[in-house]
This record gives sequence, structure tokens and C-alpha cells, in this order.
Amino acid sequence: MPDAPDFRFDNSYARDLAGFFVRQAAAQVPGPQLLLFNRALAERLGIGWRGVSDAVLAALFSGNQVPEGADPVALVYAGHQFGGFTPRLGDGRALLLGEVVAPDGQRFDVQLKGSGPTPFSRGGDGKSALGPVLREYLVSEAMHRLGVPTTRALAAVATGEYVYRDGAGVPGAVLTRVASSHLRVGTFQYFAARGDGEKLAQLLRYAITRHYPAAAGVEPALRFFRAVLAAQARLVARWMSIGFIHGVMNTDNTSIAGETIDYGPCAFLDRYHPGQVFSSIDTGGRYAFGNQPLIAHWNLARLAETLIGLVGPDEQQAIAELTAELDRFPAVYEAEWLSLMRAKLGLSGEEAGDGALVRDLHAAMARGEADFTLTFRFLSIVVRGDDASFLALFNGEPSVPDWLAQYRARIGREAGEPEMRATAMDRINPLYIPRNHLVDAAISAAEGQGDLAPLVALAGVLDQPFTEQAGKDGYAAPLAGHDRRFRTFCGT
Repeated sequence: MPDAPDFRFDNSYARDLAGFFVRQAAAQVPGPQLLLFNRALAERLGIGWRGVSDAVLAALFSGNQVPEGADPVALVYAGHQFGGFTPRLGDGRALLLGEVVAPDGQRFDVQLKGSGPTPFSRGGDGKSALGPVLREYLVSEAMHRLGVPTTRALAAVATGEYVYRDGAGVPGAVLTRVASSHLRVGTFQYFAARGDGEKLAQLLRYAITRHYPAAAGVEPALRFFRAVLAAQARLVARWMSIGFIHGVMNTDNTSIAGETIDYGPCAFLDRYHPGQVFSSIDTGGRYAFGNQPLIAHWNLARLAETLIGLVGPDEQQAIAELTAELDRFPAVYEAEWLSLMRAKLGLSGEEAGDGALVRDLHAAMARGEADFTLTFRFLSIVVRGDDASFLALFNGEPSVPDWLAQYRARIGREAGEPEMRATAMDRINPLYIPRNHLVDAAISAAEGQGDLAPLVALAGVLDQPFTEQAGKDGYAAPLAGHDRRFRTFCGT
């Protein structure tokens, strides 16, 4: 039996970017216990884990043992948090163990989250509570199954100790997170704030090599920015297509790779409202559901500011070129979003009025307090000839029959069998999402009774979000009134 998994680390960040991190050991924990291990993801990464005991995996994924070839480092970065700039943030409770190169050649970071204090902890204990670890494990994997670019979860380990939040002791845990990288807008901001052009140029070269090799050559900074902008437009359009609210879209949570990163106060819409906020710390609604495209644009402006000196020696010319690229974001985002919305409505062609058709539906959903996920899922039932289930979602909103008439006229102008259209719609409109009340109930059972069964059952359903599963009706239904009182927390 192997005594340890084979990661085959190749740590380019620690090897090539001196000054971008500090080396740091994880805190030792008294009683590591493996709670969840993502075997499918381990296979995807090419990690040799078969035959390794749970005890060994728990020791490794808690930080008690350092895997062979790992080089644990805490990354430094800055960030705008709720609009205010902090020039030095960094990994206050995380360690990058290293990078693995998957069998297909793609490089991934493997990071411990909740592994103890670092020089960037800012007075915190660097630990994670069990609840936020399980939330990120569950939701990030669900997002992957929903087709959203995201960090993923490799393991969750209970530490056997309590951490203290708001004066109360709660069980501690460590998450092992996998990402294309942990480069953020805030990484660029850190060196820009220090006026360190040499480090910025080094970071740009590394980011291009790792994520956007097509940007190398002529005008690399401008082409890099263009690629990041497109990736962020695609990502946020995906969020908006499934009713996902990130909750804390700070620049230090904005991935250069265009992945969803950090699942602290995240949540999903039940009843649709563009101003919906669930995060307890977002008192002003900065990161409300409908604001997410605007915030992505704002965050990209902060990235553009860091690249001015890298675009060219003429500052005014560089600003003009970056501004021209930045001004493209609304149109790029709109195209991504409308393409997704057409697919959700079962439209194979394009007409000038499609955007208005979608926005009219959203307006009716808001007035009728319709469930976001079921509204789109039940449209395939409409296509199959039955309006009743769809209409029942809107609480008698009077505009819906007229909208349905417009919708039927629109799809009537396209060729195709109704069943084929409906089947295609069911492949993009999920039936099951991480409903907030189900996630909370599963986490409560794990925290309070040590019972992982509800979470494992929920994860099993979310593994096939587009396929109707016998006996799983309760996983598809919202809980009446729950979203009006539901609040999420950062989980630090």
C-alpha cells in the first residue's frame, strides 16, 4: 500500500517569482479527520492516491504533513474591498502547496485554505470553520457541474479543534482548493501600488505564459488585458444565467484566469430580484445580483490602471488604448449574456428583439416574485405545450400571458421540432441548484451532529443538475419565504 499520494509537483510560482510570496509552514492540528475527498478531481489532476489511507490523506490535507515535492508559500496581493483600497492583503489563512500538471498538460494550483496564520493574517487566527469549508466544497463543485469556470475542491478535513467566531467555538476544518492559478487583479495592484515596474513586468510575463500565451509578442500588456476582459465577461454572464450571487466581488477575489474564486457569502436566487443581496456585510448592496456586471467592469478598470506603464512609454497613449479596451466590456458582456439567454429560451437564431424579450421576462419575474431557476426550467414544459406550471410561478402577474404569446411567436419563426427544442433547453437550464435552505440544512447537520449524510446526498443530486432524478422533487423546490430572511457570512 502506498504511504503517500504522488502529486508530482512542479512549482513555477515559487521557483520563478521571488518576492511574490513568503514561505510558510501550516499550523499543526490535533485530530485531522478526512471528511470529503474528491476522487474524480484527483484523477483529473493525475494525483496517484489509490491505496493511500484516509489517515495519511487527512494528515496531508490538514497541513500536518507536507507532501513530497510541495513548497508551501503564502501569496501576497492587494485589493479594493467594497471600493476601498488596501495595499497589502495576501493569503492570511491559505498556503499554496504547489502546482501539478495534469495528464492533459494543464497546470493547476493546489492550495490549503484554513491552514493557520501567515504574515498576512492581519491579527486573525488563519483558521477556517467547518461550515464555510463545507459550503465552498459543495458550491464550487456544483458550479463546475453547472458549467461555470471555478476553483474546485479536492478535500475537506476536520481539524479536531475549535475556532472562535463572534465569541463562540465552532469546529475547525481545512479545505484543499484547486485553481488554474491564484493570480488576481489584486496581485497586479500590490506591485503597482509600490511603483515596482520590474515586478509588474515579471508578473505580466508569468500570467501570459500560464494563462494567455496568445498574448505574447507584440503589445502583450494590451492583449493580456483584452483576454482577461473577455474571460471576466464570460464568467459573470454565466453567473447571471444561473442566478448566482458571489457576494464579495473585491479585486482580490477577481481571478486573472476568469474563474469563480472565494465562496464566502455566496448564494443563489430563489425569487428573482435584481437588487437581491444575501451577504451580511454588503449593507449598501454594492454586490447585489444585478450589479455584478457593473462591478466586473469596475474591477477591470483597476486592472487597467496597473498596466499603464507596461503598455508603452507614452502614458497618455497607454491610457487611451486601455480605456478603449475597457469601454468594450459592456458590449462583450452583453453578447455573452444574450447568447446564454437565447439558449435558455431555446432560440437557435438571432433577432433584434431578443434582448427585450429576455428583459421583459425578467421584469415579469421580479413583479411576480417568480423562482429564477424554475422559470427557465419550466419554459421547456411550455415548449412541450403546457403553460400551467410556468404560469403558477408568477403569483398571477398579469403580464405573463402576453409575454408567453410573444415567446410562442418568436419560437414559431424558427424551424425545429418542439421536443428537440425542449430537450436542448433542459440541457442548459438546471433543475437542481445549491438551494440556500438545503445548503444551510446540510451544513447544520454536519456542524451540530457530525452528520455528513445530508451534505453527501445533496452533492449527489447536484452532480447531475440538468437531469430529473426520481424521488428528488424536494431538491428542486424553493422554501417559501426562506430567502427573505436568509443571510450569508464571509466565513473567515
